Amino acid sequence: MTAQAEQIFVDSEIDLAYRAKWFTKRFLIYGALIFWAIVCLFPIYWTITTSFKIAPDVMQGRLIPWVDYQPQWRGWRSLGLSPETIFGVSTVREEFLKRFMNSVITSFSASTLAVALGSLAAYGLSRFSYRFGFMKNADISFFFLSQLILPPVVLALPFLVLYKQLDLLDSRIGLILLYTLTVLPIVIWIMRDQFSAIPVELEEAALVDGLSIWGAFVQIVLPIALPGMVAAFILSLVLTWNEYFFAALLTSTDAKTIPVMVASQTGSQGINWWSMAALSWAAILPLLIIAIFLERYIIKGMAAGAVK
Repeated sequence: MTAQAEQIFVDSEIDLAYRAKWFTKRFLIYGALIFWAIVCLFPIYWTITTSFKIAPDVMQGRLIPWVDYQPQWRGWRSLGLSPETIFGVSTVREEFLKRFMNSVITSFSASTLAVALGSLAAYGLSRFSYRFGFMKNADISFFFLSQLILPPVVLALPFLVLYKQLDLLDSRIGLILLYTLTVLPIVIWIMRDQFSAIPVELEEAALVDGLSIWGAFVQIVLPIALPGMVAAFILSLVLTWNEYFFAALLTSTDAKTIPVMVASQTGSQGINWWSMAALSWAAILPLLIIAIFLERYIIKGMAAGAVK
């Protein structure tokens, strides 16, 4: 065997070893990702399938429809949302739609208000220097974040007494104000880092071109910071949509939300797993749709910010 042939043989062996190493690495990475995706998506799958089960199927842990059990509309029928009941009169469906609209109005209003106020506060903390006694910008930012350290149960009695005096019990406006205060510190911290990453020179150039401070903020800063605002809005929406403690404490009939209705599917005879699963899926679906829509919006906002 000539030296050239030996070199070709060695190179081929090295190439085969490299390919084997590459495929093994890819196999492990994608295998781990697929496994983690299954772990994350399994609760959603279990919730969907449980809404189509009857009691024995739930108790025996049957998972695969048409193999382990025959799907039925048990959970959706209990909400008046099955094919044979959806066009008829159903008090349960009317109750569900009322709770659903309460969740939509309170969570969207609180998230929008929190993003608007939090963005303004974060912009001020990232662009100007403040001093209140011994507190400077960093101390003020930490003060906002420290509000999350306090357990919600500690605030239960003060808010209950305050809302009773202000006649805000069992009202949407009461939940909106409370939810805004709850997620405002998170929005401030997210947006403060977002604004800090934007060069001040862009605003200075806009001021030289004749824009006012508010004009530079609206036309230059906000488009670039839009991905952070959308991320803060999504996080706020998820937190307020799933909030249960204050919704159960401060509401009774008119302003109850979906989480309270889901938790109420328990009785003296046990838990109505099929009804709870149907309610949970009906509550999860809007968030999934919004997340998919806003994910595209985040990419669009990042591209627009890069061009600007």
